[in-house]
Amino acid sequence: MNHLGPLSAVLIGISLGAILLEVLAYKFVFKREYGWRSALASLGVSVGRSVTRLIPLAVTLPGAYWLYEHRLFEASSLGVGSWVALFLGLEFLYYWYHRLGHRMRWFWLSHAVHHSSNELNLLAAGRLAWTSHLTGAYAIFTPLALLGFTPASIFAAYTLNLTYQFWIHADWLPKLGPLEGLFNTPSAHRVHHAANVEYLDANYGGVLVVFDRLFGTYVPEREDLPCRYGLVHPLKTNNPLKIVFHQFGPFLRDLKSARGPREVWGYFVAPPGWRPDGNSETTEDLRRKAAAQPQAAAPVPVHEEGQAAAV
Repeated sequence: MNHLGPLSAVLIGISLGAILLEVLAYKFVFKREYGWRSALASLGVSVGRSVTRLIPLAVTLPGAYWLYEHRLFEASSLGVGSWVALFLGLEFLYYWYHRLGHRMRWFWLSHAVHHSSNELNLLAAGRLAWTSHLTGAYAIFTPLALLGFTPASIFAAYTLNLTYQFWIHADWLPKLGPLEGLFNTPSAHRVHHAANVEYLDANYGGVLVVFDRLFGTYVPEREDLPCRYGLVHPLKTNNPLKIVFHQFGPFLRDLKSARGPREVWGYFVAPPGWRPDGNSETTEDLRRKAAAQPQAAAPVPVHEEGQAAAV
């Protein structure tokens, strides 16, 4: 279902033009090799995701129509203020939606698709899951319907939020000075896509990073720590089907091995990497292990502060 109408065609045209310019810039300006295989895999995943437009909005936003029928306010009465309220409300809920996507394994099954690329470029922005519309992840946005926003306007605002994030997947854009720490910039999003233990689970905001700063998840990019993109355990396939479903096989095997309801529950709601036997690889576990590793002696004084090994 298209929630942006004719604007979608314009946005798609702009995106394709920007991707073409990026490809040319890699060759003639940056003199860098463009990751064609990974980029084409991202394109395949993006094309496949278009099928999710056939899923009814009532399924994507469960309960939203009922909440709207029992809304507490008429958001439209606020005029332009209603759009500001929708933007801020959706941005706040997007932060928690995105954070849960990283911190709850059930939602990570889908969201891991977006982080599976080992390279960051504009095409990687479209490497999005095919299953997120069916997992209940978008239910977090339904309270906006109770505040008087139609389900269609909620999902249109969400789509525009994702559209903003297209350009911040360009890893060649520099830091943006005073905008850092306020807006979700290419630098902030590089950190979000990095698999370095120092960068994991950071910068969840969509357009803004103010909620990251408020809730302690904002991490600025460091000059001394280049980002390694992808998953902690890199995915080494360019097959779109394998990319989309690569998390489901291990998840089902873990459920099969569970020794009771408590372990089943843990596999659903605990962070990715959790194991009931204590041999976990959650972000917290990885950081503890990295901190326990002996630091290598620096050959020159300027580098005397060692870095933890990247996972």
